[in-house]
Amino acid sequence: MAILDISKREPSSPSTPQRAKKSFFSFSKTNPPLSPFSGHIPPQKPTQTFSRTIMEENIDRADTIMKKWDHKESSSEKFCSLFQEDRKEAKEFIQCVRDLKRAMHFLVTEHSTCNKLVLAQNLMQKAMKRLEKEFYQILSTKKEHLDPESVSKSSGSSHLSRSISVDSQEEPCESTDSGNEIQAAGPDPISEAERLSVLAMTDLKMIADCMISSGYAKECWKIYRIIRKSVVDEGLHRLGIESRSSAQINAMKPNVLEHQIKQWIDAAKIAVKTLFHGERFLCDHVFSSSKTIREKCFSDLTKEGGINLFKFPELIAKTKRSPEKIFLLMELHEAIAGLFPEIESIFSYESVSDVKIQALSSLHKLKSSIQTIISDFELSIQKNSTKTPVPGGGIHPLTISVLDYTASLANYSGVLSDILPDSASASHSSFPETFFDNKSIDETPNNSAVSAKLAWIVLVLLCKLDSKAELYNDIALSYLFLANNIQFVIERVRVSTLKCLLGDEWISKLERKVKLYSTKYQNVAWSKVFQCLPESLDPSFTPDTIKEHFKRFIESFEESYQRQRSWVVPDGKLRDEIKTSIATKLVSVYKDFYDYYMVLLSAEKNLEVLVRFSPDNIGNCLSDLFHENLRSGSILSSTSLTNSCVWQCIS
Repeated sequence: MAILDISKREPSSPSTPQRAKKSFFSFSKTNPPLSPFSGHIPPQKPTQTFSRTIMEENIDRADTIMKKWDHKESSSEKFCSLFQEDRKEAKEFIQCVRDLKRAMHFLVTEHSTCNKLVLAQNLMQKAMKRLEKEFYQILSTKKEHLDPESVSKSSGSSHLSRSISVDSQEEPCESTDSGNEIQAAGPDPISEAERLSVLAMTDLKMIADCMISSGYAKECWKIYRIIRKSVVDEGLHRLGIESRSSAQINAMKPNVLEHQIKQWIDAAKIAVKTLFHGERFLCDHVFSSSKTIREKCFSDLTKEGGINLFKFPELIAKTKRSPEKIFLLMELHEAIAGLFPEIESIFSYESVSDVKIQALSSLHKLKSSIQTIISDFELSIQKNSTKTPVPGGGIHPLTISVLDYTASLANYSGVLSDILPDSASASHSSFPETFFDNKSIDETPNNSAVSAKLAWIVLVLLCKLDSKAELYNDIALSYLFLANNIQFVIERVRVSTLKCLLGDEWISKLERKVKLYSTKYQNVAWSKVFQCLPESLDPSFTPDTIKEHFKRFIESFEESYQRQRSWVVPDGKLRDEIKTSIATKLVSVYKDFYDYYMVLLSAEKNLEVLVRFSPDNIGNCLSDLFHENLRSGSILSSTSLTNSCVWQCIS
């Protein structure tokens, strides 16, 4: 039963009993008068005298206990804690204060002028001073048992609730062994560290409840705030959490900044899950009897540190943007988003709502910065102005960089799903879809925003490659360039997380594009060579006509071969497919022509000069194409090569 209004009571002092006395005389009448006898007979004098006698005995008993502990303290050089010496007497002391409070209330309501009331007031002040010292003693000497990690572990322990049930009883426990007390509260085993942590928290709560109900809440929470604030500040300092400015962040080198971000992520998890969680639990437990006090205490302890902790990601988000920084920003976003349910729970009080607001602000700034970086990256692909063709129609550096970057983004698909809910298709309608039909972007697995955005980035790249292909003077090389780069995209997607996001159907559409461009390359690159051979074998051809066909074929083949010797197909599978396709058509046609007409020219002199290539030579030359390590020497050197796998597969 609360007998004081702590919001109106002035701080008490042993030297000002009259002021304290006045506070007790200002009480509202909370206890009903003693019930009268039945009928109209007024309350009897003996009943009132008996009640007063009991209350005065409570005062005398309190006087005896106070003097006992005053004597122990005065006879000892060190502070003699009643909670450490004998917890049975500690509970008796608390019960004594409760009885004293009831006696004072009775005397105030029934006998406003009484020497016993003055004595009771002085005894109450002494008791509160004593409990202040006990409260301070536990908080300052039991820090190792009240550290946030120990408290966080105890927050989920059943032993704490059991010990609260035991210690909250009005009667003192029979046992004076506090360890047995806690152990007996439940069947589960309890470690020594947990036992000491539970004991300290139980004693703090017992004292706080007594002081608050006696009107000394302010003195209690001031002590608590001073000591626990140092614990919180020291914990944050050990975690490396410190106030930083935008100038300091911008001045950091990239490797230093990366280290600071990774360190912050680890520190934030410990700060939220252990430090702030432990302080919130301890504060709620100790001051469970007053929501106002526990909210005030927790705010004083953690508000400044919490805001400072979650200010750092916002400062990072405001620094100069670069494509590579996006991954650090996503890690920060993921860390805060993962912690946010606990942040909401821990900082649920209105007085610490600024901490949640700061965490949300950091999330918003990180999200905005990530979206901007992706948009800038997209724009940089479209604006790529490199005019130098890649030698041999190989893989363009832009293709490599875009696919590497996109594959890395795919590894953060979980984070991006929270960041790209609606922005993925914002500008799709304004961009020409050269490589896909109108519905292809929406056919990614699960039709997620992340899949759509990554598919769109690849589409932007492919359209840019289409313009890069126009830089080649040879149309056949342009088609080979497109086939090479799209094949690179396919292989890069297959070996990364992109495959799960873009899907098999998306890959199949690109494979059909590779097939189309490789076919177009073959038709353009070798059409003149095919035209040099007759459409059908005609026995009426004269030797001169046959010689002319051979001459034109050899010249055309040699010209086409020499031109393509510097062309490349980096992908081995695609290279074999193209060479096999050419050989299947060209070598087989030439072999039929060669075998049929060489018999007619058998009598010709210097035939080896005219017909420099046999079908085997043609196959060997084709097998020598498209390798990045170019061979040197004349075309005739190819005649010394062994039959290639290409020739073997068609012969």
